[in-house]
Amino acid sequence: MSPKLVLLLVTLSLHYYAHITTASDPDPIQDFCIPNPEFGVTKLAHLTILPCKNSSEATTDDFVFSGLRSAGNFSESGLATIPVNPIVFPGLNTLGMSFVRADLKAGAVNPPHFHPRATEISYVVQGSVYSGFVDSSNRVFASVIEQGEVMVFPRGLVHFQMNVGDKPATVFGSFNGQNPGSQKIPSAIFGSGIQAELLEKAFGLTPKQIGTMKRKFDPKR
Repeated sequence: MSPKLVLLLVTLSLHYYAHITTASDPDPIQDFCIPNPEFGVTKLAHLTILPCKNSSEATTDDFVFSGLRSAGNFSESGLATIPVNPIVFPGLNTLGMSFVRADLKAGAVNPPHFHPRATEISYVVQGSVYSGFVDSSNRVFASVIEQGEVMVFPRGLVHFQMNVGDKPATVFGSFNGQNPGSQKIPSAIFGSGIQAELLEKAFGLTPKQIGTMKRKFDPKR
């Protein structure tokens, strides 16, 4: 391989590395950008930045959200979440943030998961919540967070929560990105279609045990 080609490949690699390590939501270039409903919500749902409508058509209602007054629908595990992004709260578009309300019944958990595109600040509104994250050296940072306390979960690191009190707990999470993404570890591993043989070898489980986990976490079953 010629020295010039090697230099080119190194330069491109460094440029790519610099891009992925500094990438974040772009800075806004106007006061606000209310999504244009003419494009349709379903068509916009996959976009990070949504097309704007004319600023003269914006109203105060675009910047007010009332959907967090009460808990969302609880799952069988006792967890209810209400994610808030520009799709449901137009005023957030291009501002580089989003948030979520999570309610946990006594003993309920928010299972290990991570957000690939945002850091999260978690504020306990009420209750006692065992919260923590695991860094890339598999060191765990965890503590029981009480009402009024805050914990940060760095971008891309696995984190978790569990209501350790005897009453319902409410947590408010804020993200420094309007499309943080979320992958729950159990579903990503056992509900994504990874070949059972690989999972058996990776976790030392029997085919029957793998089958049980797949039935539990595969959304298509």
